[in-house]
Amino acid sequence: MPHTTTAPVIVTEGLTKQYPGADTPAVKGLDLSVSAGEIFGLLGPNGAGKTTTAGMLTTRVVPTSGRAFVAGIDVVAHPTRAKQFLGVVSQANTLDRQLTVWENLYFHGRLFGMNAATSRDTANALLEQFQLARWAKASVYALSGGMAQRLMVARAIFHRPAVLFLDEPTAGLDPQSRLALWDILEQLNRDGQTILLTTHYMEEADQFCDRVAIMDHGQLLALDTPANLKRGVGIDTIVTIKATGDLVAFAARLQAFEGATAVREIDRGLELHVASGDRLLASVVAIADELSIAIQDLSVAEPTLETVFITLTGRELRD
Repeated sequence: MPHTTTAPVIVTEGLTKQYPGADTPAVKGLDLSVSAGEIFGLLGPNGAGKTTTAGMLTTRVVPTSGRAFVAGIDVVAHPTRAKQFLGVVSQANTLDRQLTVWENLYFHGRLFGMNAATSRDTANALLEQFQLARWAKASVYALSGGMAQRLMVARAIFHRPAVLFLDEPTAGLDPQSRLALWDILEQLNRDGQTILLTTHYMEEADQFCDRVAIMDHGQLLALDTPANLKRGVGIDTIVTIKATGDLVAFAARLQAFEGATAVREIDRGLELHVASGDRLLASVVAIADELSIAIQDLSVAEPTLETVFITLTGRELRD
């Protein structure tokens, strides 16, 4: 993990957004502090308020009440000045189709007040860093999804922002492109870049984020390091059982097992959460034999960030 400082680069105070006609606020009374040098993950189901939160921090959404500061600048009172300290990569491809790969970078620098020589040198350096130099003169239409995403990140950091905001940065990318992008993001972070990202990939947040905030219904449910969040759910072991037979009766027996905190149905089986317990697997197999349950697969794992997420936000589908 990179070395972070205690100085907050993002601060929100009672940040609230109520959209006209909505019954409840999209974000309600959010108090948040992100230190310089962090990779900070903002997690939540669809409609949780994370996109609205990111929108308010990047001046695209005006809060109903409360305040937000980025690099010490009030983003509501001074949005134009705040933008100088923001780098934003949205889910949508926002590259200029009329420009070449190199021109997308060069003219971004010019828009931020850099002179021609500095913009030219920075564009060349970033294309090398992001492994895009051979496509410098190509149309952006020639780029794959992963390459386009790397170019958008390169453009977003061109003016050396205090915070890089990434909205679902690896959504839709193949595994190789996802790994390549994260290699670049980790290097940026090692060089001191603060990153705030929204993501639905729990493994990604668990592996790369220093801290994560889990939101739902516009409110903050939990905020800590992934390790502390996983310890906080009160589960030592997760037993995944793929089986056939009377799974309802099997679940009832497992629920009564000493140390069991939850049993939930999964595809073709059950998942048992246990805080403690001796001879766990032997007991599960014995209960299955007693009920004539045919076990096809049995695995044991530690809690994951997804476990925390589901525990806090529930399993129901969101539109």
